[in-house]
Amino acid sequence: MDFELSPTARDYLARLNDFMDEYVYPAEDDYASWRMEQGHNDHRLPPIVESLKKQARAQGLWNLFLPDVSGLSVLDYAPLAEVTGRSPDIAPEALNCAAPDTGNMEILHLFGTGEQKHRWLRPLLDGDIRSAFAMTEPDVASSDANNIATTIRRDGDDYVIDGHKWWTSGIADPNCAVLLVLGKSNPDGPRHRQHSLILVPADTPGIRVVRDLPIFGYHDQHGHGEVYFDEVRVPAANLLGGEGDGFALAQGRLGPGRIHHCMRVIGMAERALELACRRAHARIAFGKPMAELGAAQHQIAECRLAIDQARHLVLHAAWKIDKYGAKHARGDISAVKIVAPRVACDVIDRAIQIHGGKGVTDDTPLAGLYARARAMRIFDGPDDVHLRSVAKNELAKYS
Repeated sequence: MDFELSPTARDYLARLNDFMDEYVYPAEDDYASWRMEQGHNDHRLPPIVESLKKQARAQGLWNLFLPDVSGLSVLDYAPLAEVTGRSPDIAPEALNCAAPDTGNMEILHLFGTGEQKHRWLRPLLDGDIRSAFAMTEPDVASSDANNIATTIRRDGDDYVIDGHKWWTSGIADPNCAVLLVLGKSNPDGPRHRQHSLILVPADTPGIRVVRDLPIFGYHDQHGHGEVYFDEVRVPAANLLGGEGDGFALAQGRLGPGRIHHCMRVIGMAERALELACRRAHARIAFGKPMAELGAAQHQIAECRLAIDQARHLVLHAAWKIDKYGAKHARGDISAVKIVAPRVACDVIDRAIQIHGGKGVTDDTPLAGLYARARAMRIFDGPDDVHLRSVAKNELAKYS
């Protein structure tokens, strides 16, 4: 296997690093100040990010996640996504490479009708609107998508949706124009043919957003909504694929999305390690810089070893997707979905420890990075489910 980047990817990477240094990192304080002033109930995109989006698009750093647009392989995209993960609130959004839009765009790109692409995909690719993905439910174990209880019922030329969702990421943003909703359309059908996936305009009557769910007290700019669907009626033409295709489409969406999250979380870990090293050099303890103390050196060495191992696992999974397809790399995707956020949590925790009391405040990005990395061990499938998948793949070799 060969992890060498293509010339196109190397060019993108150089330009992206320059963009991060010149525009993104200097914008972080502005972004944080604006959100603090507005309060967590204001989910508008901070003006600084709108400015960054224009700058990124002008530089051709736009929609890099989509191979048919960027010309990049999954392996090529990995280091780019990692770099954006160093500033996860700003950089993915600035490049139009932020979840859940990326996964939703991939589904529309692959399975949308001409009309669906014209109405929803084009404005998403242009960064004019946002979208949400509504799968998880509070009343069932949604890690097994077959438990999803929201109903999608055919009624003449329409479908009618009833149900209760939460962690509907993206729905609080005023620019959210469409939801992809997974629901049960044929409860008596075969296990993996009971569900359908449907496009629901965000302003459709019957949608009620109850609240935005925080993560360890942090409110995402786009929101993680708890949502009720009460007799929500949309045209039958809004169905993605056919009836009963929902489970397969949702799983197909989650595969690439998972590895993109893993790429970004490696960048989060690298940012934490950089902050830890800078702190260790600058902070004097017991008469010398912390960088000269064995305890700090041990922590930093462990971080470097863990990050490099996790990165190679992510690159291997990306290489396998490129060579054999996402379906044949499912076990590898499950493996990195376990390892990458675990490593990030551990590295960020060590960086917090090196920072002392400052590490648990918002004076550094560390507390926010930890909250995001820890949540990743649950969303897109908890560790326990992915461990089960890895175990089944391993045991099958000897059955």
